Amino acid sequence: MKKILIVDDKEDIRELLRKKLEQNKYLVIATSSGQEALIASKINKPDLILLDIVMPGMDGYQTCAELKKDKATQDIPVLFLTAKDLEPEGMTQRYKDLGAYGYLPKPSTFNELLEKIKEIIG
Repeated sequence: MKKILIVDDKEDIRELLRKKLEQNKYLVIATSSGQEALIASKINKPDLILLDIVMPGMDGYQTCAELKKDKATQDIPVLFLTAKDLEPEGMTQRYKDLGAYGYLPKPSTFNELLEKIKEIIG
């Protein structure tokens, strides 16, 4: 069973994603901050990290940069999920610079997310 780490400061989003992903046979770990994500990713070794950008403290960009610096987590694919209103070109360059797989805007449909997850990890 593939493991997905959800990192989002909003509990309702974490729980909605957890429920939907578990229904689709993924094992889900959820954290509410970048700091927690760094620890959880080392302990749980997820197959994919769904990472919010706008969070208090360590934001998603900083979290991704730290994950990519660490040999234990650098190869875990990161998919940003964000409600931040970004221009697609700027966002694309930013996630590429950080070594992330890509991003999906919130709200996207769950089917769009599921399709992207299957594309990344099966």
